[in-house]
Amino acid sequence: MARPKIKRKDTWIDMTPMSDVMVLLLTFFMLTSTFLKPEPVTVNTPMSVSEIIIPDKNVLSVLISPKGQIFLDLDNPDDRISVLEAMAANYNIDLTEKEKYDFSIATSFGVPMQNFKQFMSMELDKRNEVLPQYGVPIDSLDNQFKGWVLAAREVKGKDMRIAIKADATTPYPYIKTVMGSLQDIRENRYNLITALREVQNPSAAAVSQE
Repeated sequence: MARPKIKRKDTWIDMTPMSDVMVLLLTFFMLTSTFLKPEPVTVNTPMSVSEIIIPDKNVLSVLISPKGQIFLDLDNPDDRISVLEAMAANYNIDLTEKEKYDFSIATSFGVPMQNFKQFMSMELDKRNEVLPQYGVPIDSLDNQFKGWVLAAREVKGKDMRIAIKADATTPYPYIKTVMGSLQDIRENRYNLITALREVQNPSAAAVSQE
């Protein structure tokens, strides 16, 4: 007796709903993600057990390299321009609209005001290349770091947070100089950015924090 033949049917799956979901997810991540800005120098922060989260907005970031160089960053482009204008007025520097715009979209800044015009006249790639060679002056004769902080506080108001990020190998005297300059202008509240360290014994960590 012949075996009956079963007619095979092709299985067809409509992928349109899945494609719609993928597009929606991609759009969601693009709109909600915060992209990290490239920093002029690579900094590996020390480890700690603190879980305090630094906000993304209204923050003045202070980056201290292992060589003691200081670079600053502000989150709002308009605020960056206002702070730059205040500093330029203190040093009698005339700014062009292009210099203001280029400064507002740049990453971290850290060039002495005496070199500002020359630095901003360079192409973007050249500026990114030479920026790690500079740093905001913080010596006793010309402490431009204080000027930047005071101008930022004037623009961003009392709610501005100061976040200090230093390399794990940065000598403490460099960090102490930054904190001393902040204390000189009565900026006694700031955060130190660290990497989160896993705690194996939570009870021991609780004791160490008291």
